Amino acid sequence: MRHMQLTSQEIQALIPNRFPIFYMDGVKELVAGESITAIKNVTADESFVNGFRPGEYVMPPALIVESLAQAASILILKSPAFAHKTAYLGGISKAEFLKDVHAADQLALKVKMRKQRDNMGVVSCKAVVNEEVVLTAELLFIVEPEAPVR
Repeated sequence: MRHMQLTSQEIQALIPNRFPIFYMDGVKELVAGESITAIKNVTADESFVNGFRPGEYVMPPALIVESLAQAASILILKSPAFAHKTAYLGGISKAEFLKDVHAADQLALKVKMRKQRDNMGVVSCKAVVNEEVVLTAELLFIVEPEAPVR
């Protein structure tokens, strides 16, 4: 079991997301094939924070789910079975929005691998601010099969 951390630049080398739809500031802990804790710092200068409910500086819950999906992609692609492939969000089997996330909050994005078979699987996720769970979700993922050799 190897724990590792990743910078934003290392994450961008792994997943295709880029500004303005890149929501990762770093990975605090990663156990390949098991779990990840990634970080998203929510700031007032992000257009979506002021645009969701103007004047309240709230991160839209759908973008918190997207942040969890990006963290899940990192976990999946750092798993030996899926290295050097591309992971896609295949579905959201459940999501519960518990509390608003505001500018100046730091989201801890915690994802655990639950099931994995062939090129698909399930992860359980929770977004946490100050040790309080603000959103939980179960996501289904699909990993692009390797391209045929020509």
